[in-house]
Amino acid sequence: MRKYTTSETIIANVPYVVMVLLGAVTLAYTGGWSAWRFAGVVGYLAYGIVGAVWIMVFVCPYCQYYASTGCPCGYGMISARIVTKGDRDCFVEKFRRHIFAIVPLWIIPVVCGGIALWRSFSWPLVGLVLAFVGEAWVVLPIVSKKHGCAECPQKEQCPWMARGAKDAQHRPA
Repeated sequence: MRKYTTSETIIANVPYVVMVLLGAVTLAYTGGWSAWRFAGVVGYLAYGIVGAVWIMVFVCPYCQYYASTGCPCGYGMISARIVTKGDRDCFVEKFRRHIFAIVPLWIIPVVCGGIALWRSFSWPLVGLVLAFVGEAWVVLPIVSKKHGCAECPQKEQCPWMARGAKDAQHRPA
């Protein structure tokens, strides 16, 4: 199993951090400034942090990377400090059950941005929404699959990687 350096681990987290920050900026730009908008932006940033911790608590203990520097994003080492190890045979079940806890992070800025654009069109907001979509739905998945997932010892059982492999098999050449 490959061991990741601290700088490689930091780099592996950049796409997720950029997605959350870009999502927060998108939410902040959806209209006039108010206490509700500020609360929404802060709430989204907090959700980004809580979502990562959620995965560390409910998925990482079942991963082969648990308590290992072999985890590209470092979640396995953090997870080992906050929860006890789980049964690796439950990884797929835990992944499928808990990955949906963070899915709204990919949707909230697009929905809020879309509603704001429908109410009052703005080219800067169009740019932010498109930048968010590019980062969250293209860059982050590509970096994840090419960096961390490609070397994961559990990629054959992982619903995320298995789905991608199945999709690739069904695509015409």
